[in-house]
Amino acid sequence: MKSILKQITENQDHTGDSERSRRSFIRKAAMGGIAIGSFMNMPVEETLEQMTSKVQRASRPSELKITDMRVAVINDSGRKPIIRLDTNQGIYGLGEVRDGADERYALMLKSRLLGLNPCNIEMLFRIIKQFGYHGRQGGGVSAVEMALWDLCGKAYGVPVWQLLGGRFRDKIRLYADTPGVNDPQGFAEKLKKRVDEQGFTWLKMDLGIHLVNKTEGNIVNNKFWGGLAQYDLRDYMGYGNTLHPFTQVQITDKGLEDLEKYVDTIRNAVGYEIPLSSDHFGHFDINNSIRFGEAMERFRLAWVEDMVPWFDTERWKTVSDALKTPTCTGEDIFMLKDGFKPLLDAKAVDIIQPDLATAGGIMETKKIGDYAEECGVAMALHMAGTPVCFMANVHCAAATQNFLALEHHSVDVPWWANLVIMTGDQPMISKGFANVPLEAPGLGIELNEEEIKKHLLPSAKGYFEPTPEWDQKRSHDRLWS
Repeated sequence: MKSILKQITENQDHTGDSERSRRSFIRKAAMGGIAIGSFMNMPVEETLEQMTSKVQRASRPSELKITDMRVAVINDSGRKPIIRLDTNQGIYGLGEVRDGADERYALMLKSRLLGLNPCNIEMLFRIIKQFGYHGRQGGGVSAVEMALWDLCGKAYGVPVWQLLGGRFRDKIRLYADTPGVNDPQGFAEKLKKRVDEQGFTWLKMDLGIHLVNKTEGNIVNNKFWGGLAQYDLRDYMGYGNTLHPFTQVQITDKGLEDLEKYVDTIRNAVGYEIPLSSDHFGHFDINNSIRFGEAMERFRLAWVEDMVPWFDTERWKTVSDALKTPTCTGEDIFMLKDGFKPLLDAKAVDIIQPDLATAGGIMETKKIGDYAEECGVAMALHMAGTPVCFMANVHCAAATQNFLALEHHSVDVPWWANLVIMTGDQPMISKGFANVPLEAPGLGIELNEEEIKKHLLPSAKGYFEPTPEWDQKRSHDRLWS
């Protein structure tokens, strides 16, 4: 500022016509969009000071460069890695690798990003998207994309939803996920608390064969799979890695009756005004999926989720055509054309549910929602991460018209919301709804360093330690010749 003032005053001395210089400067400043009518009678120095007092100088977006990527892994029902993209101008962007995934999915992208301008989000996404895949393997690409939007919003001083084209809503409806109580009466009481005390207007529960498989006569072929407990994914032929049609697990009429009693208890507690979604049925074929779905028809569930694998479009259409209850899938799909488009084009599901931390990030998830809207399909959002991923979802949901509800998976974790500090003037959540940051730039959050350090995963590296081992690019990445 002092150098600018000096240059102008020196120029005035040389011309001998300070008034003409002053008027010339004011005219050029006005052409740049600065309102200066009230400063016409001020000296040049005071005019400059007044005009630039509210100009944001935190960043020159055109000169912004990525200089580092660092990670802190939160321990909240498993690993939840937060990444930080640093720049040459002191501002940084936050993203999150999907819950349960490895932070190295993001760190291996660092060498592809160093020295590039984070505001060129579409170009950078095209550089890194080939390194993502379905399930948790989409977590690295998605985390980087979130951090780029956070950085770009901070650089230009606007919320992320504004960069996406504006918002449709100021509040984001949340659905509260399973509280983890197997006893139906205790489960029902906890869900009722979600509504009466916590203000949620949408609920979700796990409704699988795991609830009734310990009772003799409820499940066929149960004991062969170790009571459906073999979820060690290192065991390639274990239950958790075996596709649904290949287990030959079935549920008996008695098993279905026990599950009906379970849902009846919950419905009687929360009533029918509240949408009630269901998930985690088990690995059985479409015949049992249809039997299961038909048995639950009378409870008017908001959706039945992931009854068959997401990539089996034909079987999904068979199930959807057979049931009156809406069907839903999508949390493990990476990118629109690779996964969601076949399902949507075939009208194979009634609701799609991307996980933004797998789907490719904020913009890719919005694109998925927009395409679903064209196909007449609504979009819910799956989310089981920290507040960093949560707020990325909030901005995406605000900017997507056909949005239904966003998952809140950590309702019962008392310190979860304290991991970040809201930079706007509203709390993160008010009575079952997330507040969209209306003015705060980027994602509208900063990290609460003190709180995060209390909940770091002991086996991970630490609090945003240097990662120089990921600086060097060692491969030729082009996919064509």
